[in-house]
Amino acid sequence: MTETSKTPLLDTVDTPADLRALDEKSLRQLADELRAETIDAVSFTGGHLGAGLGVVELTVALHYVFDTPKDRLIWDVGHQSYPHKILTGRRDRIRTLRQAGGLSGFTKRAESEFDPFGAAHASTSISAGLGMAVARDMAGADNEVICVIGDGAMSAGMAYEAMNNAGSMDARLIVILNDNDMSIAPPVGAMSAYLSRLISSKSYRSIRHFARLMTDKFPRPLQKAAQRAEEYARGMVTGGTLFEELGFFYVGPIDGHNLDHLLPVLKNVRDSKVPGPVLVHVVTQKGHGYAPAEEAADKHHGVGKFDVVTGQQVKAKSNAPTYTKVFAGALVEEAAHDDKIVAITAAMPSGTGLDIFAKAYPDRTFDVGIAEQHAVTFAAGLATEGLKPFCAIYSTFLQRGYDQVVHDVAIQGLAVRFAMDRAGLVGADGPTHGGIFDIAYLGCLPGFVLMAAGDEAELVHMVATAAAIDDGPSAVRFPRGEGVGVELPARGQVLEIGKGRILREGNAIAILNFGGRLAECLKAADELGAKGFSATVADARFAKPLDTDLIARLAREHPVLITIEEGAIGGFASYVMQFLAEHDLIDSGLKLRPMVLPDRFIDHNSPAAQYREAGLDAAHVVEVALGALGEAGQRPSSSSA
Repeated sequence: MTETSKTPLLDTVDTPADLRALDEKSLRQLADELRAETIDAVSFTGGHLGAGLGVVELTVALHYVFDTPKDRLIWDVGHQSYPHKILTGRRDRIRTLRQAGGLSGFTKRAESEFDPFGAAHASTSISAGLGMAVARDMAGADNEVICVIGDGAMSAGMAYEAMNNAGSMDARLIVILNDNDMSIAPPVGAMSAYLSRLISSKSYRSIRHFARLMTDKFPRPLQKAAQRAEEYARGMVTGGTLFEELGFFYVGPIDGHNLDHLLPVLKNVRDSKVPGPVLVHVVTQKGHGYAPAEEAADKHHGVGKFDVVTGQQVKAKSNAPTYTKVFAGALVEEAAHDDKIVAITAAMPSGTGLDIFAKAYPDRTFDVGIAEQHAVTFAAGLATEGLKPFCAIYSTFLQRGYDQVVHDVAIQGLAVRFAMDRAGLVGADGPTHGGIFDIAYLGCLPGFVLMAAGDEAELVHMVATAAAIDDGPSAVRFPRGEGVGVELPARGQVLEIGKGRILREGNAIAILNFGGRLAECLKAADELGAKGFSATVADARFAKPLDTDLIARLAREHPVLITIEEGAIGGFASYVMQFLAEHDLIDSGLKLRPMVLPDRFIDHNSPAAQYREAGLDAAHVVEVALGALGEAGQRPSSSSA
């Protein structure tokens, strides 16, 4: 007996062209089936769930009304794009999301023609969309460009920079503001839907356009009075005055889960060809239609594999605390002894561990929204008044505030402390979230102290060290995921600035680690010892200032020196080589082998598989060591283990 499909209508849709062939009355059923398919797929793979569930109806409506991919549909961030992927020819691969060789968890140009712009960092859609719209106009084309941006992403300055630019131009651009936090919109209903349909209609916009042409003929005082009267009236009705002031024609708010409200407004916006940008304000609920997500505090923003019926997530048994929790605990402990310590996050309180800090010290915790530039300069301002700010931002997101790090912190020598989670490769989130550049981009700045934790106990000490540094900026980087299981101190000890440590002594090879590859270095030393080659393993702790005494000793006492780091070329190894070259420590025959990440982006996979691909695991350390020693043909030293 053939099992009846749970998604009979969705089964007939492979691309948006199939969707547009459906009767409009059947779209409610399609949306319900699309929501069920999204839930089922993410229960298998894990990933971002709540955001996608919140835009199911909006996704259906956009692909139904607009002629994608000719019409460009840009999803800001892209973590809400799973329903979009299902409708755009990728349903057969949707259960490979974030898996090796599978679909990306975000939009990706190389993956589909329906992804016109790749994303994973927020607030880029309007800028990219405006670029596409201008290019379209220069080419004489007539396709639409639609950007979908959430209310959280609208907190970033880049979104307003783009809107300000778009508002001063005649390029036709459609921006969908997906307000899923009720932070902007009042409750919506039938009257709001009616007014939105009216205001978005071609007749209204044509009349308005004609009225503006007429008022241009009035004397200036009357012209301004007429414009202000219309803006006031529309502001009273729609609440979109802010967007109107930026030059956008505002429509909304409308219920983003009611297709009877969405479809006519989107059609009106599509069919009205009056030049200039339009903003459609859509109110949605994150996690909509799935009770466990609706009831969860984070609306199931990011989940592991889970049971569809109960929503219970399947979590692997933890052998050690995560670095994030270790950081948070260490910061709470330091703050208990120092009331000048404050913490800043840019919309990632749980991701950075500052939700834990906020429970202990709510008045000393500041979430500034998706505004990394502001976060850095805000922290700089706090530092000028004698507070001790810890700016907890992922390594990959701190890139967005780099000018502020240079100009507002480094040049002024302010004691801002950067805690960079997700240093190195990060697994399923892929290259957009990998923290691989910060060693290079911070290490080159004068006056910075740059630390990396080799294990979770070292992270505790480095938090204490950062708290004690009061004469300039500092940063500590640490990996995503669990620690290695070492015993944690109750409170960190302040490390001597610029001094590393030796964990194991040998004389054939020296392995100098910076960061989270320490356990792999020790494993490699064991394997080399089993082959008859004793290895010294040192943990640099600091990339800046370097422990030059330690590096000189390793260079003089070993024929081979290997450096290893979870970063791109131009980082720790470059600083070591610069020192060795300047002090004639290479010329004597030292075989120096820097191990860094390859000069390419590494696709999503498990972290272990990514590091194997990158050549930064124990097996590759052994291979590099043996190659430097002469392909294992060199005789082991008499003192070898």
